[in-house]
Amino acid sequence: MPVTLDGKLVVAISSRALFDFEEENQVFETGDDRAYMKLQLERLDKPAGPGVAFSLVHKLLAFNDAEAQRVEVVILSRNDPVSGMRVFRSAKHYGLPIQRGSFTRGQPPWRYLRPLRANLFLSTHLADVRAALEAGVPAAQAYPQSVHASDQHPNEVRIAFDGDAVLFSDEAERVYQAEGLSAFQEHEANKASLPLAGGPFKPLLEALHRLQSEGTPMMRVRTALVTARSAPAHERAIRTLMNWNIEVDEAMFLGGLPKGEFLREFEPDFFFDDQTGHIESAALHVPAGHVASGISNG
Repeated sequence: MPVTLDGKLVVAISSRALFDFEEENQVFETGDDRAYMKLQLERLDKPAGPGVAFSLVHKLLAFNDAEAQRVEVVILSRNDPVSGMRVFRSAKHYGLPIQRGSFTRGQPPWRYLRPLRANLFLSTHLADVRAALEAGVPAAQAYPQSVHASDQHPNEVRIAFDGDAVLFSDEAERVYQAEGLSAFQEHEANKASLPLAGGPFKPLLEALHRLQSEGTPMMRVRTALVTARSAPAHERAIRTLMNWNIEVDEAMFLGGLPKGEFLREFEPDFFFDDQTGHIESAALHVPAGHVASGISNG
């Protein structure tokens, strides 16, 4: 029987999003890939430290057990194959059962997302993220400088999402940008019963919903919608999720308040937003990634 990833939640992640390779990356950015390979080879037996998305990956992999392999994590990296040895050794050191990876030595790796049927791509490289989003794969630019996740919820993977241009289309955001807040509120109140179209991260939310439905006695998913919307625009967001038959555990309608401190209290393993300003604020408190989609990223 052929090997397949069908039915699994597939996360593709760059080595720098999973592990702390910031010091090594300074050498990589000089363009001297031989020096970079030499440095990684010298450090082959030294495990890299956890990176910004380490907690997310560690917890998602914990959904796998003897009964079912529900999650697959694949390294998708601009690293060279020699440096890839250190990535796999670091994963083994932390007990992460990661077996698959593609190392492209500086070439764009996003094209391998399609045969993987990835539900999520996390990378520190913005061009790869944009290309993945254009190909229809939920993708975000991980911010390596983000505060790392709290260790207070070992049996719960917590993920927070912005709404417009992330879970939902940027339809309403376009009204806001063109006509202002009052027009936005009126537009959303008038269309409260009309579901929004799905945004780039709807497929990931659906996959997480399936993962939660399958469940394990040891792990669960907890999701939050964290949005600048406020009443009366909240109703359309909630009704859209109801139309999709998807529930989120928490919804924060902040009416423009800074999201960072609210996220700090929710303690997500990762937060996704389309606005770089929101991500930079959130990164002071939680792991965060920029979803480079929608009118605000045009």
